[in-house]
Amino acid sequence: MRAPGLRRGAVALDADEVSSLIAARSGAAAAAVVAGRTLVPISATDPIEAVATLLAVRAASGIGIITDDRSGPDRRARALLCSGTAEAAAVRQAPQSIDGRPAWASFTSGSSGSPRLLLRTDRSWADSFPAVGSLLALDGDDTVLLPAPLSSSLSLFSVAHAAATGIPLRFPAHAALVAEDITDATITHTTPHGLRAIIELIEGGSAHRLRAALVGGDALDRGLRDRAESHGIRTIAYYGAAELSFVAIDVDGRGHRPFPGVDVQIRDGELWVRSPYLALGYLGADGGAFRHDSDGWATVGDRAAFAGARSSSGDDGPRIVLRGRRDAAIQTSSATVIPADVEAALRAVDGVQDAVAFAIPHSRAGSLVGVTVQFAAHGAPLTSADLRDRVRSMLTLTHLPRRWFVSPELPRTPSGKPERSRIRDEALSGRTARLD
Repeated sequence: MRAPGLRRGAVALDADEVSSLIAARSGAAAAAVVAGRTLVPISATDPIEAVATLLAVRAASGIGIITDDRSGPDRRARALLCSGTAEAAAVRQAPQSIDGRPAWASFTSGSSGSPRLLLRTDRSWADSFPAVGSLLALDGDDTVLLPAPLSSSLSLFSVAHAAATGIPLRFPAHAALVAEDITDATITHTTPHGLRAIIELIEGGSAHRLRAALVGGDALDRGLRDRAESHGIRTIAYYGAAELSFVAIDVDGRGHRPFPGVDVQIRDGELWVRSPYLALGYLGADGGAFRHDSDGWATVGDRAAFAGARSSSGDDGPRIVLRGRRDAAIQTSSATVIPADVEAALRAVDGVQDAVAFAIPHSRAGSLVGVTVQFAAHGAPLTSADLRDRVRSMLTLTHLPRRWFVSPELPRTPSGKPERSRIRDEALSGRTARLD
């Protein structure tokens, strides 16, 4: 394990200073592990302090559970309740192809329900480090900006990567990104929501050195990719899940292909994955989206399809079209509507920043398609009739939303994903304004 340089706002520690900070925290970390608390909750209020404590716990063969003020009381309570030696529950759930003791703990996003605490081995992330380094062309001069909360699996992966490679990390000075956060970083690992905030700073005149962005956690629309690349930021989108880690990458906007080392299957419209990157399982709980079979294949229930036998660039193999979770499908008038299809069409409309589609119960049709949209800050106002007209050519009649809502800012999880359950509940309860 190597100590990476860490920076947040005006506070900057080089690798030697971080090593000293880790050493200063090692006594308390070792005492906690010896006392039987293999799982140690760590506050992320100060990311530099949190990373140092996390790596001290790792060096003592313990597992740190990062919590964050933005994670909400549910996650903090779960971390405290799970602290101890309960990781055997996750090991019992592990796919047979995964061997090793737990080393890292992270939360699932909670975008469709309550977040779960997930355990994985050190190798399940470390085996993907060479591929990530190659994709980003990482070298010793790079610094990685992490806008997402440290408690997210996305950011925690980059901490593990930095601890293996020594590449420095940059954390935002505040909850929202500001100009100083992007002045010295060359790479960012973020969500589309985070990338949009970065691009808005750059378009507002902020200086930057960013040359590449690794973007996961949600769908990346073409317009945002084009904006980033117009500012010299090579953008690599990926699909994955906390349970599966990396599954597929889109390096050029032409579609997702399997990440190096990953095999994929489509079974009855559901994406199954076999790779060395799978997690062990949820801590102290059975059930959940993570399922696996006796042959080492696993899924979290996401729907997908293959498109094409050969890509336009000449590479062998089909592209993977991702269509969201199976349990999110909307059954309406004997048709199955995939929310991701509706959302992709709306995001392509000029002036729409984001959209979330959901089912609205209906006595005759079973469900109607509802959608909450968030408009771009400086776009022209649009009505529901405007939106219907603009997506009519992209969606079949059954997929056209029947109920329209508008939110100035979609509720999001700490990592930046739309908080789907809350968005639907607020629309159905009348707390979200109708769009005429």
